[in-house]
Amino acid sequence: MKIIELILDEKNLDGGITAISLVENPAIEENFIALKNEQVKLAEVNKEKRILMGIALIPNKPIFRKGSGSDEDYYIFFSADTVRKASERFFINGNQSESTLEHKEELKGITMVESWIVEGEQDKSKMYNLNAPIGSWVVSLKVNNDEVWENYIKTGIVKGFSIEAMMADKMERPKDNTIQDLSKETKEAENLIEVITNLLKENNV
Repeated sequence: MKIIELILDEKNLDGGITAISLVENPAIEENFIALKNEQVKLAEVNKEKRILMGIALIPNKPIFRKGSGSDEDYYIFFSADTVRKASERFFINGNQSESTLEHKEELKGITMVESWIVEGEQDKSKMYNLNAPIGSWVVSLKVNNDEVWENYIKTGIVKGFSIEAMMADKMERPKDNTIQDLSKETKEAENLIEVITNLLKENNV
């Protein structure tokens, strides 16, 4: 089964992560990326202040994608460098108030108020029992939308975050890099794919 690395297209400044979606189950549709069920859980940081925390992306984590039509199923992953760059681009493009419900309905009154990359074992996310590996992108959202809070958060219907993204296949990256740069990046990608392949084997996937 193919394993494809997704990256930011440095030429497409509007690309990257465009919104955070509140979801009940992981999405498998094109451009929607979510972790497995056990990793999309939310931590209710503060009921009174209506702040939710969750993992948005985990580096080098194989994410299953169902092929369309006659295309075979495959896995995608993001390197730690791409996760960091994508989190930065999210704010550079002013998307911190862009959110949806189940990738369908645009939401108002929801804003990202915290965002960080996990750098060590003593990370703040551990306080809220989030299993965020080093390099993960963790975010907190402020929910000033009464309908969403009462009907979806308090009822437990929404269980996690999923990102909406426009990313490039590693093999489709812009071709104006030097041969040396491409060789280095290809080697890094191959090393990451080898690690992920071994991980999939260990988990009998």
